[in-house]
Amino acid sequence: MKENLIIAIDGYSSTGKSSMSKIIAKNLGYTHIDSGAMYRAVTLYAFQHQYIVDNKIDEQALITNLSDIKIEFKQDLTTQKNLTFLNGENVEADIRTMKVSKMVSPISEIPAVRDYCVALQQQMGEKGGIVMDGRDIGTTVFPHADIKIFVTASPEVRAQRRFLEYQQQGKDIPLVEVLKNVNERDYIDSHRTYSPLRKADDAIEVDNSNMNLEETVNKVMEIINSKK
Repeated sequence: MKENLIIAIDGYSSTGKSSMSKIIAKNLGYTHIDSGAMYRAVTLYAFQHQYIVDNKIDEQALITNLSDIKIEFKQDLTTQKNLTFLNGENVEADIRTMKVSKMVSPISEIPAVRDYCVALQQQMGEKGGIVMDGRDIGTTVFPHADIKIFVTASPEVRAQRRFLEYQQQGKDIPLVEVLKNVNERDYIDSHRTYSPLRKADDAIEVDNSNMNLEETVNKVMEIINSKK
């Protein structure tokens, strides 16, 4: 098998896709690309420019100005973590808020937004040597990816994980609200007409409901090593 693989990791929200993908990319000496952060950045941009008001999206205004959006990933040299930059500004914390989480699925439903982000993802990963996580990496972005993983877990487990993340960040968001958001995002992501979330026919499913991050990483690394 070629050296610079394209590894696609898809799955539901709060399954730990990004966390495991970062570790796996580091283990392999690859670049990690968090495609979900791109959609979150577009959502934040829409809020910043009042294209989202009272949960209603001005799609035409957003589409017209998509070319003004520049998304970059840079590594924090101190923490070694990837940071998301929107038009030159570090927005890593801003894109992880519940406000953005509530609107990122409706924003990502817009075909022009998906086309914009998919083109950027393909450009970033065309040379291989990447681990990219998202919702449609193995089905739309890189349908011929060398290795495809689909990660799932029960909604309750995923909501608990996100709830604990918010608590660690000092955000007091009720668990019931987090679970509601998880279920809503699942439905929207899986039922959208354009590039819905689904397991690719040749993807290997990993249910990490009863696994921690380390165990999940080990499981996925076993799969990757078996394919080399």
